[in-house]
Amino acid sequence: MLTRLYILHYALIERLDIDFTQGFSVITGETGAGKSIMLGALGLLLGGRADAKAIQQGATKCCVEATFDVSRLHLDALMEEADIDFDGRECIVRREVTTAGKSRAFVNDTPVQVAFLKRLGSQLIDIHSQHRNLLLGEENFLLETLDTVGDTAPLLADYQRIFNEWRTSVSRLENLRKQAAQGAADADYMQHRLQMLNEANLNDGEQEELEAEAEMLSHVEDIKTAFYQATMALNGEENSPIAAARTAAHALESVSQVYSGTNELVERLESVRIEMEDIADEVERISESLEFDPARLQFVNDRLSTIYSLEKKFAVSTVAELLNKEAELQTALNQIENSDELIQELERETAQHYQALLAAGEALTNARKAAGEYVAGQLCTTLASLGMPSATLSFAFTNRPHPEASGTASVTLLFSGNHKVAPQDVSQIASGGEIARLMLALKALIAGHKNLPTIVFDEIDTGVSGTMAERMAQVMQEMAAHCQVLCITHLPQIAALGHRHYRVHKAETEEGTTSHIDLLDNDARIREIANMLSGAQLTEAAINNARALLHLE
Repeated sequence: MLTRLYILHYALIERLDIDFTQGFSVITGETGAGKSIMLGALGLLLGGRADAKAIQQGATKCCVEATFDVSRLHLDALMEEADIDFDGRECIVRREVTTAGKSRAFVNDTPVQVAFLKRLGSQLIDIHSQHRNLLLGEENFLLETLDTVGDTAPLLADYQRIFNEWRTSVSRLENLRKQAAQGAADADYMQHRLQMLNEANLNDGEQEELEAEAEMLSHVEDIKTAFYQATMALNGEENSPIAAARTAAHALESVSQVYSGTNELVERLESVRIEMEDIADEVERISESLEFDPARLQFVNDRLSTIYSLEKKFAVSTVAELLNKEAELQTALNQIENSDELIQELERETAQHYQALLAAGEALTNARKAAGEYVAGQLCTTLASLGMPSATLSFAFTNRPHPEASGTASVTLLFSGNHKVAPQDVSQIASGGEIARLMLALKALIAGHKNLPTIVFDEIDTGVSGTMAERMAQVMQEMAAHCQVLCITHLPQIAALGHRHYRVHKAETEEGTTSHIDLLDNDARIREIANMLSGAQLTEAAINNARALLHLE
């Protein structure tokens, strides 16, 4: 429920701060006084397009803020999803627009995206303007109405789950058929490429090992010379470090009896000598084993050439990637060979989903038909009280050529205003006044089945007057038992039945024209309704009539 609306520097509104309560409230005012500006401000809060042109002249930004009592709406999950502080009772929505065209939105002082604002706004306010009467001719609106009144949410959820499974199967089947057709054309080429990889008999890590071996074989003489020089340096006849270590050890050992500190030094020299002898032996062994092998070098280079050629052909840089290509080609060829079997299996799966979808669609349609009979009966009853006793309504269902996400059958609302005229599509036959009354009756019915916190009617009374206008107001009064109702109207009969009455008016100041809204007391309300009855010249008869409409006689 909307409890407070604050508007700053929006269009003709310099500053507006007004409270609203539960029940049926009416808003009146002369044409152009600013009633549509209020709707525009509310639309901005609901995620509407931000336009810098809406900023009051001379201001740098505009701000619209509304406070809602949401204690009955169960918004905890939605607020938690957006990480918004929420006490479960109050929600404050704010939208700011700068002259640069930049827009910012906040919920409980937490910045949010406009997309979230739209999701939240759809649960806070339902604004019904004249153009929304056209929804009666839109199938999605009719289906949503039947689902709301018929409480078909579980059936619809089950149907849509199966629909998604069916569409997934259809998509997979189409893709598999395309792949099979393309694969059959590419099979020979793929087999040729796979054969090249198979014949190469590749091993992971092989390239690195071969490259290292090729490098060694190409420099074997240099390596052999280096090892020979190392052998001579370690174990040569002149200046041999091994012999020097042996001599040093013997020299120290000769005085070990008279100087005990030499024992440790002798042991260390022996350890060094033994280690150098081992190194010398290993160097000599390797030196003797190194031989130039042109045949092996040729084999290694040929093998590397094969690997490099395959990497170039397959646009990769490692043997591991070539092995992955080999596995992919083998898998693809296996799929081509088994594609007929896979297609048949998926065809069976798709057919099963389709049959399940038809069954779920039939159950959903039957529930909607039952809801349609109930809705039509309720609407006819309400329309009779609105001066349309001969109105007949029915929902016509037609099987669709192909299932859609909303169901397997389309729906049309058929209407006739009198018994002598055959029912036709309501959008083609109903007059403006009939459409207005029908839409009001439908909204009243929905309000009793759906938790609508606030509904705003913008001149829904178009095309009606007199007694029918009063009856429309009574219907809105009845709706106010379920939700907050705000109605912008030009009809005194409707204005008189509001629980609270607001008047929008313009004022001329030195700075320009500004729009204001006031909550009227009884005296001001009498004058406002009298003006609506008599026009600019206020007469005693109009005042008495206004008092009568307000039951203040």
